Amino acid sequence: MNHFISKHITAPIEAAPLAVFRILFGVMMLLSIVRFWSYGWIEKLYIQPKFFFSYYGFEWVKPLGVYTYLIFIICGLSAIFVALGYKYKVAIVTFFISFTYIELMDKTTYLNHYYFISLLSFLMIFLPANAYFSLDAKQDSKKAFQKIPAWTINSVKLMLGIVYFYAGLAKLNSDWLFKAMPLKIWLPSKFDTPLLGQFLHEEWVQYAFSWFGAGYDLAIPFLLLYKKTRPFAFVMVVVFHVMTRVLFPIGMFPYVMIVSTLIFFDSSFHHKLLSYFSGLFRIEKNRFDNKRILAMPLNVVTNSKLVLISLFFVIQLLMPWRYLVYPGELFWTEEGYRFSWRVMLMEKSGYAQFKVVSKDSGKWFYVDNSDFLTPFQEKQMSFQPDFILEYAQYLKRHFEKDGHKNVQIFVDSRVALNGRLSTTYIDPKVDLGQERESFEHKNWIIPFTDEIKGI
Repeated sequence: MNHFISKHITAPIEAAPLAVFRILFGVMMLLSIVRFWSYGWIEKLYIQPKFFFSYYGFEWVKPLGVYTYLIFIICGLSAIFVALGYKYKVAIVTFFISFTYIELMDKTTYLNHYYFISLLSFLMIFLPANAYFSLDAKQDSKKAFQKIPAWTINSVKLMLGIVYFYAGLAKLNSDWLFKAMPLKIWLPSKFDTPLLGQFLHEEWVQYAFSWFGAGYDLAIPFLLLYKKTRPFAFVMVVVFHVMTRVLFPIGMFPYVMIVSTLIFFDSSFHHKLLSYFSGLFRIEKNRFDNKRILAMPLNVVTNSKLVLISLFFVIQLLMPWRYLVYPGELFWTEEGYRFSWRVMLMEKSGYAQFKVVSKDSGKWFYVDNSDFLTPFQEKQMSFQPDFILEYAQYLKRHFEKDGHKNVQIFVDSRVALNGRLSTTYIDPKVDLGQERESFEHKNWIIPFTDEIKGI
């Protein structure tokens, strides 16, 4: 045990890999913010909608109208400061808060990689990523260290390993492995893709993609850790993520994962990268090679930090398993689905028509969802029960404020999962206006009529 602690936690190792990670992380985040802005998504997703879906417990996080642009500006500027390693602690805390606020503004835009960035930026708050090759280290020699404790780099590796491994475990289900679902639904739309398209119509290719995807996610963390397989593993990382980027609209995530996995390489590789950056930007790299070691003193601050980081990883290891406390099929109810690295595992489409009933008079009418939701919001709402509940409660408040008395909200909802025929999703006799969001099972979801075996 002492040997493990010494080797993987306290041992001083080169800070260059963490410096490269900091630089590339900051650059990728800046590009993501610029991309989001340039596509007009701030206006489309956070300013134009009349209603926003909230995460349970974070209902107070809302877009700020035109000032929402300011949040993105702050996030982009903090990403620049992170990359430069300038006022790093303030910069990374600012980035974490601003990025996470953006992520929480509307649940409709949830993506696994947004969650990943929030977790990674939170972890980086506790890492001495500015100890080497940074403006902080250049301006204050007391902050400059060539070597840092091993845990600071190993924690990033562990975070990446959790993402990959859990994504692989999630693919070990009968729909993915034995029906090639949902790839059978998605790949036909890519038949015109240059070079790849001519093969995608073959059923064996669809199954091969499914099995390779599961095997890749499960194996890649271990292949990256082992020095002899690392170069081959990184080639796999590049090929896998480039292919997913070509086939699916998943934004910057593939590039973020490619540059992040560079941290698995030895420090000599990162020193070469930093030497290249030095030549490119005329930076004197040698001034950072001071042989100084960032000690890890056994005091209250260090112990508290390690306890907090340990708790962080315990939560990350347990969070994906919370679905086990809920009855029913996970893909159907989605209770415990988010925040568990279940990436692109299902294709759901739905239909939800809401009926507003006056309990006093018995009069009723149907709601035109387009009066309140954007097409994207309506699509996401139609097959996710917490969305349906939140929207129903909003409709109740809206129409009661509009003068209707004792309003009841019922929904006629049908959902299709992974190519199956659509079936009734929400109990049409339940007044959703009387239900409340919680972590408890939503017993008004009609049970799944089929079976999906696996994790």
